[in-house]
Amino acid sequence: MPGPTLIRAPPPDPAKSIIENVLELTPLTSVAPVRYPGPQKELWHPPGARGVYGGAVIAQCLSAAQQSIPSPSTSNGHAVFLIHSMHCYFVLAGDAAIPIVYYVERVRDGKSFITRTVQARQKGKCIFTTTLSFVREGSAGKATVNHGWDMPADAIVKLDTALKAQSAASDTDAEALGVQGSGPFETIRLPIENNTSSAIATKKTRQWVKARGRISPASGPQSHLSALAYMSDSYFIGTVARVHNLWRFSSSPSKRSNPKIKDHDMARMEDEENIEADSQTPRASIGIMVSLDHTIYFHRPREIRADDWLLAENESPWSGDGRGLVFQRIWNKEGILVASCVQEGLVRLTQEGPSNPKL
Repeated sequence: MPGPTLIRAPPPDPAKSIIENVLELTPLTSVAPVRYPGPQKELWHPPGARGVYGGAVIAQCLSAAQQSIPSPSTSNGHAVFLIHSMHCYFVLAGDAAIPIVYYVERVRDGKSFITRTVQARQKGKCIFTTTLSFVREGSAGKATVNHGWDMPADAIVKLDTALKAQSAASDTDAEALGVQGSGPFETIRLPIENNTSSAIATKKTRQWVKARGRISPASGPQSHLSALAYMSDSYFIGTVARVHNLWRFSSSPSKRSNPKIKDHDMARMEDEENIEADSQTPRASIGIMVSLDHTIYFHRPREIRADDWLLAENESPWSGDGRGLVFQRIWNKEGILVASCVQEGLVRLTQEGPSNPKL
């Protein structure tokens, strides 16, 4: 009988932030494809979510791929390679109680670009796959073209206002103000822009987000990049439901898709979903909503500090045929566009009559 394929994960390092410990991976073998077991504890996911939080798998795949990138040395001219894009597909629903093993394949090591693919597997089945590309710093030369989308002018003011309100509020009141988080990151959610417009594509959802605690300096920029990948899946495909003013949760415990959701969590989530909405107005409800794919473009890796506030703005240019598309822009506090993300997801409404086909 073959031996176990997993080894016990190292204990949490108190010198590291929560999100760093969540993303800690240990290689099982040096033979390609390299295998990395994820942390052997149940993965965190937001209240109301089922299965595995997608951002955790995205970030752990990035962490695994980063460990396969050659370190600067005399043999490679002291080259530093940092992630610039990753394209992901969610294949099967994951189980948060079962460890995930990440298989990294070294596709190509070039002079300017390095390519990796990573599969996340549970019980031998692929639940998630991604292709990642790393670029050599400075390989473009001194003369380059540069531009970036401007951060909304009032974003910093709204952040300062929310932080002042948080410091003056109790923990319970802070949650009511939109200051969220008992997991690896915390968020401050802002009201929907253009929420009364009939032009759905002009609506924008915004939130400030950052990793909880401080990311250790010894981890280098890679931990900040993985943390951004982790947080990028928050408040994402749900944008489609928000701009269409759809019900996402049932307030009745007997009708909840996840009966473990506590009443105070449900009250908070419903409050978030119904900003400036009339609860007496009949509204369609979500039958099933899951991510299908997820792309991240890391524009300015050195400008990303995931343990400081980042502004994420989402908009949905299209939805139809039971799917929705969302674009996301992420700025740091200095107003620099550091990343852009795209996600398509399944967005099926509750139907009268026979239930929707299974995936």
